[in-house]
Amino acid sequence: MVRPCRHRLGEKLTAQWMAHLCGLCLALRADHGQFARIVTHYDGLLISVLTEAQSGPAEAGRRTAGPCPLRGMRSASVAHGEGARLAAAVSLVLASAKVRDHVADGDGLLARGPVAFAARRVAASWDRAGTRTGSDIGFDTAVLLDAVDRQTGIETLAGPGTPVLAVTEPTETATAAAFAHTAVLAGRPHNAGPLAEAGALFGRLAHLLDAVEDRESDAASGAWNPLTATGTPLHEARRLADDAVRGIRLALREVEFSDGGLAHRLLVHELPNSVHRAFGTESCAHGSGPYAPPGTPGAPPPPEPPRRDRRGALAGCAVWLGLACTCQLCCGTYEDPWTRESKQGPCTNCDCSGCGDCCNCCECCNCCSCCGEDGGCDCGCDC
Repeated sequence: MVRPCRHRLGEKLTAQWMAHLCGLCLALRADHGQFARIVTHYDGLLISVLTEAQSGPAEAGRRTAGPCPLRGMRSASVAHGEGARLAAAVSLVLASAKVRDHVADGDGLLARGPVAFAARRVAASWDRAGTRTGSDIGFDTAVLLDAVDRQTGIETLAGPGTPVLAVTEPTETATAAAFAHTAVLAGRPHNAGPLAEAGALFGRLAHLLDAVEDRESDAASGAWNPLTATGTPLHEARRLADDAVRGIRLALREVEFSDGGLAHRLLVHELPNSVHRAFGTESCAHGSGPYAPPGTPGAPPPPEPPRRDRRGALAGCAVWLGLACTCQLCCGTYEDPWTRESKQGPCTNCDCSGCGDCCNCCECCNCCSCCGEDGGCDCGCDC
């Protein structure tokens, strides 16, 4: 759901975001093996982000990881520790739920008996793995497993007239527990209450947006969809989504952070973009203001990119192969395997909506949902 654009994050926050993404991936590998890394996803790393935001200086929770094809075979500073492990545990349990949901719906190859049997085995192993890691860091994953079990029963009973929030409740409960435990790991138990509230609303939003995005495809395939099943119109789903975004912003104001820059960017500024993307509305309607394109009189000279040494033919080929096998050539932002120039794959979803570099956090522009009509920012950030 949270897919931040590098243009909006800026260099510093992009580096932090990548550190948490890589940290989640490596925590999954370290505790559960290579195959578990396939459950790495953007929303899961929010757990790691929130833990570090409350804990103190980021450097204390970082380590240097070796070369990886997804980073163009470069080493990097990555997040590690209990926050990354909690993110891994939550990701495994929720991924297992997703697999069982697809098996129950008979989606694609999972409609075949042998494939469905293997998928159930994998899901069960992820449940056990997530429970082990959660136990190591004091998090009881039973609340997640209970939410997963209740979801099926709630969906079976839901029909026209059932409040859609009754369907989203298990997801809200699960994410509330995960968000709240970051306060325990960070040694700030007083943050648990507002983080639980923010987590519940985040879970509600995730469930609603997933339903909105899958509504047409579910109708075509005959799959169960909470909006269709309960007869919830899109305008009501949009109202609930906007309310959740506002509620998350207000709840985070009550949280004491040591360095909440990235958490604020992702949960306050990026979530409205997720809503706009799901509902197909404009994500940024402000004017860019006075701007002189490079090359025009009075315009500042374009910054010269730093020079990097070219890779040799064999090293470049090895990097190219890694990028191709991991889909970065078509779906990612990467360095050219030989020249090291920054490039974007043709399928990269850069959700800038034409804003370009003007969308950096806390610019106090009218596109920010937390800003007033006059552009004054009341979101609590240090503008």
